Amino acid sequence: MGEILFLAHRMPFPPDRGDKIRSCHMLRRISALAPVHVACFADDEADWSHEPELAAISASLCLVARTKSVPVAAAQALATGKPVSLTAFSSPAIRRFVRETLATRPISAIFVFSGQMAQYIPEDFTGPVVMDFVDVDSAKFEAYARAGNPAVRVMYRREANLLRRFEEKIAHRATASVLVTDEEATLFRDRLQHRRGTRVMALPNGIDWRFYDPSGIVPAPDMLRAGPQIVFTGQMDYPPNVAAVEFFARQVMPRVRERFAQAEFNVVGRAPVAEVQALHGRNGCRVTGTVPDVRPWLAGADLVVAPLLIARGVQNKVLEAMAMARPVLATRAAATGIPARVGQDLAVADGPEDFATHTMTLLADTALARSMGAAGRRFVVDRCGWDRALDPLPALLGADRRGDRHAA
Repeated sequence: MGEILFLAHRMPFPPDRGDKIRSCHMLRRISALAPVHVACFADDEADWSHEPELAAISASLCLVARTKSVPVAAAQALATGKPVSLTAFSSPAIRRFVRETLATRPISAIFVFSGQMAQYIPEDFTGPVVMDFVDVDSAKFEAYARAGNPAVRVMYRREANLLRRFEEKIAHRATASVLVTDEEATLFRDRLQHRRGTRVMALPNGIDWRFYDPSGIVPAPDMLRAGPQIVFTGQMDYPPNVAAVEFFARQVMPRVRERFAQAEFNVVGRAPVAEVQALHGRNGCRVTGTVPDVRPWLAGADLVVAPLLIARGVQNKVLEAMAMARPVLATRAAATGIPARVGQDLAVADGPEDFATHTMTLLADTALARSMGAAGRRFVVDRCGWDRALDPLPALLGADRRGDRHAA
């Protein structure tokens, strides 16, 4: 095959949050097939510090600082009739890079990560276009509109409606539209007004279970306190994560601490917003902010929770905790797309009372917790590796295993 153009809304390095973990593994797999030309956005200085790592696997690179504020993107969206999701990631530099790369390089396929970047797909490109929507953004904004502050519901509803029309347009433009779970793929397909001519399929997340190996990982010092220690990991300016930890800290922890007075809830993740910071010191809640490595926090956890009320796709945080042999308690929404055995590989609960009951059961029954942690790791090792997850990707891009330029 020829060369590949790779577009992503965030720089894939460092792979320290869900979307970047997925795009990083996608990019590594694609770079093994052919020279890959990359265009993406950098959010902050941490991203820029990893530019050499990204450049090392890129035939050429266009890395653009994401500096446009939400108010500016919203104003542009209202003026043009476009979704904010698109105007926020609109860049003349990336448009120029795409145009020049297609004009000067033998590009045989385009891979687009996240719907925001679909605006750069040229109409006249005739090769395979693989569109990784990851999850159904329009449905996510519909959920925000139902649950959000009345003052922003109108904007969320507008975003949902415009994105739904855009998703349909791109589904007909792409050779294949992939999503992170069978459930998301089915939802996406069911929302299309016209399915003929579209190809929608699941391409699941994997987990680097060798990296998330509990052997040899020393628990973080804070995790050695009396406890028991409960952990949540995630990007803490992401609204579903914010809602999840507020729910657990305010509605579940008071019940848990009636029985386990020294129980602590550790919120581990960067960029905690004010609502999350306000939880620190209340009901046994500790907000860490950025940590260099989540594994020591997972290693010291008696229980890892994923109490997400709104969740789309496979939650990497769940797979990471399972790989670390920790017992995991998740909502049904957070467990969607993970074909594990409920009650054996992980536990599922919904609502504050049910969540508190399951939390206390797993904290009290250490044998059950150890058994569930071990079973969860076996499940991840056997079924959730990235190699297996991305096996269909070369064929979608017009290559096969024999086309792998690094193959023996």
